[in-house]
Amino acid sequence: MSLRSHGRYDYSAIVDRPLWTWPDERRLAVYIAINVETFPFGEGLAPDLNPRQPEPDVVNFGWRDWGNRVGIWNLLEALDRHDLPAAALMNTAVYEEHPRIAEALRSRGDEIVGHGHTNALRQCDMSKTDEAAMIVECLARIRAAEGRAARGWMSPWVNESTHTPELLAAAGLDYILDWPCDDQPFWLGTTQGPLLALPYARPTNDISALHGAKMAPRAWVDTLFDAFDEMLEASARRPLVFNLSLHPYLIGHAFRLKPFRRFLQHLAAHRDQVWIARPGDIAAHAARCLPQPGV
Repeated sequence: MSLRSHGRYDYSAIVDRPLWTWPDERRLAVYIAINVETFPFGEGLAPDLNPRQPEPDVVNFGWRDWGNRVGIWNLLEALDRHDLPAAALMNTAVYEEHPRIAEALRSRGDEIVGHGHTNALRQCDMSKTDEAAMIVECLARIRAAEGRAARGWMSPWVNESTHTPELLAAAGLDYILDWPCDDQPFWLGTTQGPLLALPYARPTNDISALHGAKMAPRAWVDTLFDAFDEMLEASARRPLVFNLSLHPYLIGHAFRLKPFRRFLQHLAAHRDQVWIARPGDIAAHAARCLPQPGV
């Protein structure tokens, strides 16, 4: 008896795929994703960094807001020290609530990836019409602010409706970060044409490790070293993507940032061996290397 399927891609063993390379014959592509999120006060969904309290939950709201007032600036300074590019998976409410952040990201040349209007809302809770309108409005806001279209999307809470890939493809997006099922980019099938899925690692994500698994900061940094070094070695056999996903309200704290700086130094020391890029550039190169479904 067959299991229910999403129908968006077929099974493919990574060892059976054609070989190709990233630019300059590199075999490991690396991108850094900063989740820049904002929330209304006293309502909506939000991560519980502290045990949840009745609304208004001042402690949880304040902890998250610390990330936008302090944490992200600590993180950007750490990235600047090694001239490391990033992509901001950014709620468009940030443009109104924290415009200084958008200005700083723009001045760094960071890519803005669509990430909904606020992480207080999930796409699975919206009607198809409301979800489509939200996506169009977010992309229009990014274009107006940045002077260019967003190329990628991550759904708030990495949460989709059954219509999300179709709506994103119809809106003209090139790639999505919601499907963490591979270490290489691959095509998702939609009724609006193929949509590229880029790897977005969950186990090494700071919210999964530091918050979910309650890992000590130095233990988490050790996993980053091991993941990067192992993937660099494995990339001699096949092209791979290493993703570093960060939330300012977690990684921005001094006791986490201090050991994390060691990994940034390690990454920068390998820039002659790997391709450190933004996800839009990775998606564009992969799209040229991967045959589209049915072609």
